[in-house]
Amino acid sequence: MGGIVVVIVLAFVIIVIVAKTAVVVPQQSAYVVERLGRYSGTLGAGFHILIPFLDVVRYKHSLKEQAVDIPPQVCITRDNVQVSVDGVLYLKVLNPERASYGIGDYAFGISQLAQTTLRSEFGKIELDRTFEERTNINTQVVSELDKASEPWGIKVMRYEIKNITPPHDVLAAMEKQMRAEREKRALILTSEGQRDAAINSAEGEKQQVIKASEANKQQQINEAEGEAAAILAIAEATANGIRKVAESIKVAESIQQPGGFEAVQLRVADNYLTQFGKLAQEGNTMILPATLSDVGSMISLAMNVIRQKGSSNGAPERA
Repeated sequence: MGGIVVVIVLAFVIIVIVAKTAVVVPQQSAYVVERLGRYSGTLGAGFHILIPFLDVVRYKHSLKEQAVDIPPQVCITRDNVQVSVDGVLYLKVLNPERASYGIGDYAFGISQLAQTTLRSEFGKIELDRTFEERTNINTQVVSELDKASEPWGIKVMRYEIKNITPPHDVLAAMEKQMRAEREKRALILTSEGQRDAAINSAEGEKQQVIKASEANKQQQINEAEGEAAAILAIAEATANGIRKVAESIKVAESIQQPGGFEAVQLRVADNYLTQFGKLAQEGNTMILPATLSDVGSMISLAMNVIRQKGSSNGAPERA
């Protein structure tokens, strides 16, 4: 029985020793080993054997990227408005030794540093610019945290602001301002539409007037050209008629045919009486010639003109 107990004790001791000395490190993990209380080394992923009772795994770190929640805090903007801001921080352990001995709790330290940096950045800008400057604020926070966390062996990957919550009265004022801006834009667009409509209407009326005046002008030109053509045609017809009469008289005179001048006298008397009758019909007031009853003298005057024209053209005169 004594031998069995010894064997069991030895087996137990061997199991304990193996458990203390054999270490399996998971992927993306790092173990910090101390030997007799001092830093001995960092174990990477895989199987490792430690010296029993001398080496101890003191710290275990994950090399994965970690997300640290930054709790909400009150920040005061440049225009003295309090806003509640929260966010999330992404970091990664690059040096397990520094992360173990450079700071007691790197997650807590970086979280506190992120809050103070965020308050400082919000104090530089006005409330109206906090939403549009969110990207710049994130960049500035990451830059400041990266400088501070380098001695700790921590790399700050990025920082994202989740919520920016102003007080309720400020929210109400912002809503009123946005509503006023929308109403202002609506009024401006309406006035611009009315202005454009008025301009288009005036331009249309202008074009209409121009087209009407051009049409009237062209109509007057066409009417004038028509009247001129009509007058010219009448003049040419009259001239041709007179020319034909003159030629007929000339021929009659040359062949000594009687009745030519008598026919002319009859034509002149007929025209004289026709035109005088029209003059009497057009108005009530008339100016009568002194020799109104002497139609023969008027005919003689016209025939003398005809004889003079005939003699100038070489036609013989009649007594």
